Parts: sequence; structure tokens; C-alpha cells
Amino acid sequence: MKVTVEDVSSVKKILHIEIPEDRVIRELDNAYKNLKKTAKIKGFRPGKAPRSVLERLFKKDVHNDVTSKLLQDSFVEALKEIDLNIAGNPKIDTPGLEEKGPYKYKATVEIKPEIEEIDFKGLLLKKKLYQVTDEEMDVQLKMLQKNLAQQNPISEDRAVRENDFVLIDYEGFKDGKPFAETQKTENFTMKISDGHILKEFDEKLIGMQAGDTREIKVNFPENYFNAKLANLEITFQVKLHQIREEILPEFDDEFAQKLGQYETLDDLKNAITDNLNQGYAKRAEQELNEQIFEALIAKSEFEVPDAMVDFELEGIIEEAERSFAYHNKSMEDAGLSREILSEKYRDTAEKKVRRHLILDKIVEQENMTLTDQELEDGFKEMAQTFNQPLEEIKNFYKQNEDKLEFFKHTLLEKKAIKLIIESSTIEEVEPELIQNPET
Repeated sequence: MKVTVEDVSSVKKILHIEIPEDRVIRELDNAYKNLKKTAKIKGFRPGKAPRSVLERLFKKDVHNDVTSKLLQDSFVEALKEIDLNIAGNPKIDTPGLEEKGPYKYKATVEIKPEIEEIDFKGLLLKKKLYQVTDEEMDVQLKMLQKNLAQQNPISEDRAVRENDFVLIDYEGFKDGKPFAETQKTENFTMKISDGHILKEFDEKLIGMQAGDTREIKVNFPENYFNAKLANLEITFQVKLHQIREEILPEFDDEFAQKLGQYETLDDLKNAITDNLNQGYAKRAEQELNEQIFEALIAKSEFEVPDAMVDFELEGIIEEAERSFAYHNKSMEDAGLSREILSEKYRDTAEKKVRRHLILDKIVEQENMTLTDQELEDGFKEMAQTFNQPLEEIKNFYKQNEDKLEFFKHTLLEKKAIKLIIESSTIEEVEPELIQNPET
């Protein structure tokens, strides 16, 4: 078998593969011999039909099967011969199979780039020293206060005003007919001015008294978050049941105790501080990582295979689809599509691929390996993150070898990042003083 490699770029190659005539003939002979044993042809006993009859009746199928086998076997052999680190699936040009002469075809493949040794030591990084402020504590407490708020019917006899809470029934009609996107909804609580449905809808509720019904006509804008309502005129039939006021609890020990696991308000504040500090630690770590990769990408010039970018991009899109599905929505509801997301996030996908390739290179050049204890610690961290028993996590990976290898690779990447940070000079700065990272 003859294999030649045509360079299209540093990461794209065309393999020209030629299978000798004797091998083609041998495979065709074997195919017809096997077919002869099983073919049921009127006028011939099993195994007695001549090849000329088999060719007349089954030539197309036999040639398709032989072509598939030749392609599969020869491509694997070709990869072993040329020793390329393939990324993604090949694109194979499959010409028709002739009974005489060699079989020639082309396979376009992408390979992982050859990256020169990376000088990752001595980076200048800036780490922000985030601290919990009184303002942030106040925001967190008010969010919890809002969760414990009660809504009571107002005692005075008056009409709806801005910022009131109201309890309503509503149904939206398009061209006089009920419309699925604005189906009948009963005992719905909303705040006037929040624009839960539309600001215009809220404004037209102002002035209603408890027990009133009102017809409200609104025009949804072109950029409305629900694409199925965009640019539509909908007429709502609304009945107002109650006007309510919001009663907020005081900030005291009783308030903290209502949240379930705190004895005093100070206990609650300490828990909030710990939670915010954990978030700040992750944020500072992410910002360091961003500076690291910005510096190393600038230092390392290499082409990226489209196949790897496509794979990473598919993961981003699938994650978006899962997120919409979790909220019982679709991308179409938000005016999105796979094509729109592909265009928007392709650069992001390429950057992620570059990061993985850079870390792979550092793991390789530093001869980094994973110890049994580091793997065990990784399992423990995952068990804690997902609140699952440690043994269940370990058994899952024992039963899924591919996922275990991916998990180990992720731990090696984290180990490489840790080495880069330990080899860098880190300047601690106040958040408001941060400048563009130096490299």
C-alpha cells in the first residue's frame, strides 16, 4: 500500500492512499465467495450460482461493502505508517471501485499542532485582594429579607399605584382568539413597575380597584425576550382580586433563626462573609488564570485544528440547550439558534482549545504525572462539590474508563496551572487599583 502526505497547513494534511490491485481483487473474490454461500437465486441451488449472475444481481452492494472494508482497513494502516496525531474525524473522498487497477482515494485529516517548548516561568501577575464591604453585606441581607417578606392585603380602600403588589387573573387574546403564549393564568402575583409581562401592561393596571375587570391592549417590542410574542399586539382580559403591600422582617436574631441554621444575626453575617470570601477566592483564581493564558497564548504561536474548535463549540451549545431545557424553554423562545450561537462563541471555543493545548504541552515538557494520592484527593473534592458519597464517585469512574482518563487529564491541567502560578511573581493589589496585566 502506498501512502503520501500532502501538507495543506501545519494542522491539515491530505493523505493520498493507493491500495494495490491484487488486494482489491482478493477482497472482491472473498466477497463474492461469501455471497455465493448465502445468496438465494431462483433457478440455482444454494452455493451453485455462477459469479456472473452474482455480479449482475449484487454488484453494487458487493462493491459498496468491499469499498467500506478497504477504506476502514487501509486508513488504519496508513495512520500507523505515517504516525500522525489525528484530531477529529477524517473527511474521506470515496471514488467508485473498479474491478481492475488499484483503488486510490484521498483522506483529509487534521492533527494536533506541534508546539515549541513554552517558557512559563517568571510571569508577572496581579491578584486582587477582594474584601467584603458593608454595602455588599447590606445587599445580601436585603435579598434574604426579600425572601422572607410577606404580602398582606392593604387595609385602605384605594386604587392600584406604582410599586404595589397585585393579585390578578389574566388571559391574552390575539385577533380575538386565545393565544398559547398568553394562556389563562389565575391568582398571579406581580409587582407594578417590575415589567414581568411588559411595562406597558403594568402601567395600564394603575387605577384599578379590587374586584375590577379591565381590557388591556399592549404591543410587544421586536426584541421581546419571548420571540413568539415579538411584534405582536395582544389584548388581555384582566381581573384584579387584591392590592397587597409587602411587609419586610426586621434584621434581628429572630430574622436569622427563620433562615433555619443560625442562632443570632451575627452567626448569619459570619456565614454570609464566609460565602462571599469563597466566591472572591474563586474570582481571584479565575482572574489569575485569565492573565496566565493571555500571556502564554501571546508567547505561543500555533494553528488550531478546526475539528478541535468544533468539538469545544458543540459542548458550549449543548450546555446552552441544557440550560434552556432546565428552565422549560428553548433557544427559539429567546430568538436564538445553533447557528447564531456558533457564530457568537466560536472565538471562545478557539481560546479554550488553545488553553488545553498549552497546558498539554506544559504537562508533557515537565514530565508531570498524577500520584495515587492526588487522584484520591480529586475524588474527595468532587464528592464534596456534588454532595455525593466518595465511594459512589469512585465506582462511577471505575465503570467509565474514558471518563476516568478525562478526569485524570483535568487534574493534570490543574496541576500545571498550580506550577505556573508558583513559578510566577504575584503582586497583590486593591481591586480599584488593578491595571492591565503585564506579561
